[in-house]
Amino acid sequence: MKKVIISAVLLLGLGFSATAQEISKNAIGLRLGNNDGFGGEISYQRGLSKNNRLELDLGTRNQAYRLNGYYYDSRAIKLEGLYQWVWQIDGGFNWYAGAGGGIGSYSNNVVNNYPTSGTFLLVAGDIGIEYLFDFPLQLSLDFRPEIGFGDYKYSNQNLNTFGPDLALGIRYRF
Repeated sequence: MKKVIISAVLLLGLGFSATAQEISKNAIGLRLGNNDGFGGEISYQRGLSKNNRLELDLGTRNQAYRLNGYYYDSRAIKLEGLYQWVWQIDGGFNWYAGAGGGIGSYSNNVVNNYPTSGTFLLVAGDIGIEYLFDFPLQLSLDFRPEIGFGDYKYSNQNLNTFGPDLALGIRYRF
């Protein structure tokens, strides 16, 4: 565990010593992944400084599935916010890391059982790579681990578990 912490600190130190590139003031688009049913998200990024930004993602889901003999009709929405640090790799390539959290609401209608609904909270990290084209387009690939808190069950997992999310983002920069 000690080696992991030391490696993480060294990696972050290397990142902070890298030169930063001017990032876009605004970017809007889609983030397409598969985090327990929240596959597509509307994504907005707002540049806060030369190498820091805020990312807001709004995801919805509507999923029907069968589990333990019951038919579930699940609907949910979540809003997630992340503070990100951005470092230039070379040319239009950047890498970024961040942390944040979110809130969501859900409704499960269970045939042959009782319906459930409520809210949940989550904390998330984010690490990824992006490419900024010469025209106003940004492509990104990121990994976002999430840990949720609440009684919300989606698919066959309880939200109080680790939820990894790998996603491709495409955004218009302005």
